[in-house]
Amino acid sequence: MDCSKLAVDKLQRFWRLSATERRLLLRAMVLLPLTGVALRLVGFRCWQAALARLAPAGARLSDDPCQDSLERACVTARMVQAAERHGLGRPNCLRQSMVLWCLLCRQGVAAELRVGGRKQDGRFEAHAWVEHRGVALNDREELRQHYAPFQGSLAAASRRVRTEPQ
Repeated sequence: MDCSKLAVDKLQRFWRLSATERRLLLRAMVLLPLTGVALRLVGFRCWQAALARLAPAGARLSDDPCQDSLERACVTARMVQAAERHGLGRPNCLRQSMVLWCLLCRQGVAAELRVGGRKQDGRFEAHAWVEHRGVALNDREELRQHYAPFQGSLAAASRRVRTEPQ
């Protein structure tokens, strides 16, 4: 397949997405590389606080357990994964999870940014994912089970950052 045919195919697929999906995809494509740079320059906590401030003041976290919030969370996760596949560079799990967490917060969808660790062959390994009502959105359950989540620190910090009055 030549380059022009490939480009036309990608554009057609992009325009078949709903307007909401296109917006989410474009936001994720901007935020993924930006998050990579920001993590190197200002660190995790500072960038997490900056992402939390991106949510409009009226977008309060919803505790409504309706199916709609899970559906929105899953659509958002799919768009972040698509942006990862088709965007600049290859973001790691932390960058992808931070962007997903930010986009969900902007929509008022309750989400927890989780980081876990494990020791593999004598080396410490960390992994990040996002949960909505206990469901991992950007990870397979079997992979997530291999990492012990750090208790309280990130979940409490992400919740505290989002709910502080502005």
